[in-house]
Amino acid sequence: MYRFYMNKFEFKNLVKNLKDSLKEKTFFKELRKEVETGANGTQDYVVKKGVNKDTIATTRQ
Repeated sequence: MYRFYMNKFEFKNLVKNLKDSLKEKTFFKELRKEVETGANGTQDYVVKKGVNKDTIATTRQ
């Protein structure tokens, strides 16, 4: 049976690379911000003139 042994240098590099990649993943996960839908009126359109003033317009016709 063949066994694979790493020397100390290879092992240290492997651990360092794994640690760096984990640190990078957590860093990007923390920086990601949640988007607020409809924050600046992008979700619904409010009718401003006419009979249906101040009502939310629908896409159904």
